[in-house]
Amino acid sequence: MNKTELIEHISTKADLSKADAGRALEAFIGAVKTTLKKKGTVTLVGFGTFAVSERAARTGRNPRTGEAIKIKKARVPKFRPGKALKDAVN
Repeated sequence: MNKTELIEHISTKADLSKADAGRALEAFIGAVKTTLKKKGTVTLVGFGTFAVSERAARTGRNPRTGEAIKIKKARVPKFRPGKALKDAVN
């Protein structure tokens, strides 16, 4: 499912226009981005938790040349599914 299909699905299930469903989805994505940027977490009970974790700096290898390279530390978004989502998939 891509973004357009998701908007269409939301529109149908919530009895909204596609424009309203698109704005709602964009608002949700924006809220998650803003919260993660501030190092916060977004928890949707039963669905899952969006959080940020720190990845330490490390030394890696360029696969083409084999040369050692330094990889900077980074903050990366993570998603941990909730129990209800795990149960729905299985």
